[in-house]
Amino acid sequence: MRKYRFENHVSDAKFKAYGDTLEEAFRNAALALISLMWDRAAIEHRIDFRVKVTGRDKKQLLVAFLEEILFLLDAKKFLLAEVEDLRINRGEKAYELQALFRGDAYSERVQTYGDVKAVTYHEMKIEHNGQFRLQVVVDL
Repeated sequence: MRKYRFENHVSDAKFKAYGDTLEEAFRNAALALISLMWDRAAIEHRIDFRVKVTGRDKKQLLVAFLEEILFLLDAKKFLLAEVEDLRINRGEKAYELQALFRGDAYSERVQTYGDVKAVTYHEMKIEHNGQFRLQVVVDL
């Protein structure tokens, strides 16, 4: 099964991420996002961050999750390589996501391709028809 694919977009980047579960689709969306900025295979697993984000709905949760990757890059110079132990729970008032981010600190030995400025709600979709499919547009 394909994890993600990029689609044409006029000025930004658009991708679709897939999964048999919502958690798998979110994980694959993270892989698509980082593939716009660096090669995750070049990143060692030296640093772990436990992350927890919430959202009133699945779209807000997806934005918060992907923005956490960008925040850790900006604030901690953390380059994500893998998302593990991702769990999504629906609470009484919000969705909650917990995951383990594994990666390493930025260094000159890692080639970066560019910058993702923000995750947007523009054209965002979360669909389920036997398989979960997420569509995301990011500002470059």
